[in-house]
Amino acid sequence: MTWQPEIDELRRRSAMVEKMGGPEKIKRQHDAGRLTVRERLNLLLDEGSFHEIGALAGRAEYDENGELVELRPSNTVFGRGKLEGRPVIVSGDDFTVRGGAADASIKAKQIMAEQMANELRLPLIRLIEGTGGGGSVKTLEVDGRTYLPANPAWEWVVDNMSQVPVVSLALGPVAGLGAARAVASHYSLMIKDQSQLFVAGPPVVARTGEAVDKEGLGGSSIHTRNGAIDDEVADEEEAFARTRQFLSYLPASVFELAARSPCDDPVERRDNWLIDAVPRDNRKVYKMRKIIDSVVDAGSFIEIGKYYGRSAITGLARLDGWPVALLAGDPYFFGAGWTADASNKVTRFVDLADTFHLPVVHLVDNPGFVIGTDAEKAATIRHGARTLSAIYQTNVPWCSVIIRRVFGVAGAGHTNASRLKYRYAWPSSDWGSLPIEGGIEAAYKSDLEASDDPEALHQEIIERLNHVRSPFRTAEAFLVEEVIDPRDTRPLLCEFANLAAPLREPGRRSYGLRP
Repeated sequence: MTWQPEIDELRRRSAMVEKMGGPEKIKRQHDAGRLTVRERLNLLLDEGSFHEIGALAGRAEYDENGELVELRPSNTVFGRGKLEGRPVIVSGDDFTVRGGAADASIKAKQIMAEQMANELRLPLIRLIEGTGGGGSVKTLEVDGRTYLPANPAWEWVVDNMSQVPVVSLALGPVAGLGAARAVASHYSLMIKDQSQLFVAGPPVVARTGEAVDKEGLGGSSIHTRNGAIDDEVADEEEAFARTRQFLSYLPASVFELAARSPCDDPVERRDNWLIDAVPRDNRKVYKMRKIIDSVVDAGSFIEIGKYYGRSAITGLARLDGWPVALLAGDPYFFGAGWTADASNKVTRFVDLADTFHLPVVHLVDNPGFVIGTDAEKAATIRHGARTLSAIYQTNVPWCSVIIRRVFGVAGAGHTNASRLKYRYAWPSSDWGSLPIEGGIEAAYKSDLEASDDPEALHQEIIERLNHVRSPFRTAEAFLVEEVIDPRDTRPLLCEFANLAAPLREPGRRSYGLRP
C-alpha cells in the first residue's frame, strides 16, 4: 500500500497554484513592466531558500463527481527565506489574482505572516501590490452580505513595529489597507513611474468631483516628498538591493544586537580636505553628505528619506564595522533649520535607532527651528517639541560633532543635555541663543533706534560680538568639551563606536514605536 496517489495529487495542485492568475494575467503584469510575485521572491531571496507556507490555499472548483477541476490560488504568497544568509519572513501580493483584492484573498495567510515574524523574531518584508488584502465591492455579491470593516493582522502590524525590522515595498498600484501596510514599516520604497499609493484610487476619487490619474494622485514623487514613503528607486531590482542593504544594519529583532561587519577602511584615516570643508563666510553653504562619506566607513552610508524634511539628513552607516544611526543638518535647505517635516523625520529616525539599539552620531548644523508665518501655521514648535522628547527618551549611546551652527531650542536638542555629553566641536562652530546677525536687531533695538547712524552702529556691534563668538572662548569655560581638528573626526568617531558597542542592551523599549 502506498500514498503515491496523494503525492501525485499534491504535485498536481502545486502546479495549478504555480500558474497564479493564468497566462493572460501574467502577460498583463509583464506588459505593465512589473514582475509577478514569484519572480520577485526569486530575485529578492537567496537562491533556493524560499519555503512557502499555505501554497495550496485558494478557491477550488469541483465537478459533479467531486473531482478537482481548478484551484485558483489565494493572492497572498508568504513563507520563510534567507537574505544574505539570514532568515526572514516574506509576504507578497499576487496582482495576477483579482488585482490583490479581498475577494481573492485568505486573510489568515496575511495574519500568519505577521504573527510568524513576531513570534519567530525575524525581519518581515512585505511585497505590496493592489489593495493588499483590502476590500472590493465584489465581495458583497460573493458573500451575499456586507460586513463591518476590520484590519486583518493589525495587532501584529502594531507590535512588529516595536519588535522586528519591517520593510514594505510598494511595487505597483497600492490602495486602502495595502497603503496602510506600506507605511506601517521601518523602511518603505516605491518604484518611480511604476508604484502609486493612495487611500482610494482615481475611480473612487472621481466620485468626489476630482479627475486625476494614478500618478497624479499618489506617485512616488508625491509620497517620498510628504514623508509617507521613505525612498523611491528606479526598478524592482534596485528595491530588493536596498532592502538587503537596509536590513544588513539591523538585528533580526530587538532581542538581539546588530552585528559588526569586516572593515578594511583604516580607522586612523584623516582626509585633509576636511579642514576646508566649511566656508569661513557663514552665508555660504557646504556639502554635508561629502563630510558624512569622509568620516564613516567607505561606501557604508545609506540615506533614508532624502526627499522629505530635507534640512535634516538621516541614514545608517558603519564606523570600524559597527552599525550606527547617522543624523546631520543640510545647509542647502532652510540653512539646516528644522521645519515641521524635518522635525517629524528626525523623531521617527531617533525612534528607529532606539528601537534597534543603534548608537547615534549627530553631525550638527542647526540654526534653530524655521521661523515665519508658514512655520507657525505648520505648528513647527509642536512637532519640534516631539523631536526633543524623542531625543531625551532615547537610551542608546550618542555622540555629537558640531560642524557649524547651534542656536535656539532646536539647536539645543543636538544631544540630551542630562546625559554624558560625548561631544566634539569643529573650529567652524558658531552657537548661542540667537545668531548674531538676527539677534542684534532684537537685543539692541533701542540703541539702534536712537542712533544717528544705525547701520554703522550695527556693524560696530557685530565686530564687538565677533571677538567673543569664537568656540575657544566657550571651551575656556568648559561649556564645550573639545574643539578638534576636523581631520580627526573619523578616528574619534570610530573610537566612539567601539566604546558604544558593549553598552548596547537588547530588549524592548518601555514604549512602543508608531509609524
